Amino acid sequence: MPDSFSQPEFHSFPNRIVCLSDEVTELIYLLGEQRRIVGVSGFSTRPPEVRQKPRVSTFRDANFDAIAELKPDLIITYSDVQAQITREASLRGFTVLNCNQRSIAEIFETIAMISRILGRLAEGDALIRSYSRRLESIAASARTFPFRPRVFFEEWNDPIISGIEWVEELAEIAGGQPIFPELRECRKAQDRVVSWDTVVKRNPDVIFASWCGMKVKFDEIRSRAGADQIAAIRCDQIFEIPSSMILQPGPAALTEGVSQLHALLAEVANKGAGASPDK
Repeated sequence: MPDSFSQPEFHSFPNRIVCLSDEVTELIYLLGEQRRIVGVSGFSTRPPEVRQKPRVSTFRDANFDAIAELKPDLIITYSDVQAQITREASLRGFTVLNCNQRSIAEIFETIAMISRILGRLAEGDALIRSYSRRLESIAASARTFPFRPRVFFEEWNDPIISGIEWVEELAEIAGGQPIFPELRECRKAQDRVVSWDTVVKRNPDVIFASWCGMKVKFDEIRSRAGADQIAAIRCDQIFEIPSSMILQPGPAALTEGVSQLHALLAEVANKGAGASPDK
């Protein structure tokens, strides 16, 4: 054993983060710790200044040579979709945190965890309280609606996939009545595949569509068999919600995403279009 021991410099928190999870990137900015981010996903757009950071991945693939040059002490990924990136990063010796939040409760847990990792627990708690108050306010407003419009949220078009849990929860808070409540807790997209015939039978008053990474084709939806039997189609109540606003399980969905859902549902509910007598 050496006669003397030189203790290495100790850092309490990660200081060089490659963040391949867009919602966590936005969260780190909101916590005021953006200086720690050294690389991001090529799809990162929130906040706008994130575009100045080096881009080292798509959602499913990562440039590990570029990542290695950034010398990260933490890589943050998201869900099973980035499982291969997570595995490869681990095999290359990087420290990786794979987040997998699928519900509003899990989003809050993730905010608390990331805040704690960065030594900003108080700031994270303040954000959670702020988001909770916003959701409570929106839910209170929704309780004044004349009726709760039946909602189909289309997360993908081929195959047709219904909304993931946090999206369905937000639609409900915003004043809607999701037509596939039995699927909301299915964590994998393939388990939320639905037939268009079933959508027609459940007859939503509103269709929200958000096809991740692709513009919604309204004509495609309207041309599906039996579409003219759906109240949402007959009353022209199909709306696109930007995926960056609603399909990222973090700050955007809890603020702009739910607010847009609420505003559109309020418009539908107050004009009564599509409402059946028993609603």
